[in-house]
Amino acid sequence: MSWAEFIFAHGAGAGMDNEFMQTIAKKLTERGVSVHLFDFPYMQKAKELGKRRPPDKMDKLEQAFLAEIENLNPTLPLFIGGKSMGGRVASMILERTEAKGCLCLGYPFHPPGKPDKLRTEHLETIDTPMLVIQGEKDTFGKRHEVESYPLSKSIEVVYLPDGDHSFKPPKRADATYENNIDTAVDSIVAFMAANK
Repeated sequence: MSWAEFIFAHGAGAGMDNEFMQTIAKKLTERGVSVHLFDFPYMQKAKELGKRRPPDKMDKLEQAFLAEIENLNPTLPLFIGGKSMGGRVASMILERTEAKGCLCLGYPFHPPGKPDKLRTEHLETIDTPMLVIQGEKDTFGKRHEVESYPLSKSIEVVYLPDGDHSFKPPKRADATYENNIDTAVDSIVAFMAANK
């Protein structure tokens, strides 16, 4: 029996069939979360044409995410979120939805190598609970950078040891990818249980 619904959006470069998305979705499903994956329109086109395409503008991505929520018409407590860009889109629409919370896996706080180009303004005022799961060494926002941002008190950040943007640690690290994924899933389930 499912006890929560989660609309889980993909990142900029890989769609819903990406291994990271599928792994997280499968593990959450095993824990009683009904996971709904979808491709943004630009990704659907890219798959049809067999060619990579850049993401649509933010307003189009937001509309696509809102349409997914409407189509799902959830009956269980709803959570929205995504990997990287997908999580950012979810955070942008969060306060316009009935969602109980938002989950961002590898939030793109800034483009790699451009720590001054922050995408955090709306994160300073969010009231709805939000969980960010971030690799400590994520080039879109390393731990020491994220800890310096003036984020809303509604946002909790879980750091994965030595993890990159997809939570993978380097080969010589003590942390393992499997452990980081399991920690991410445990954190998501605990966040949902606390906020449903």
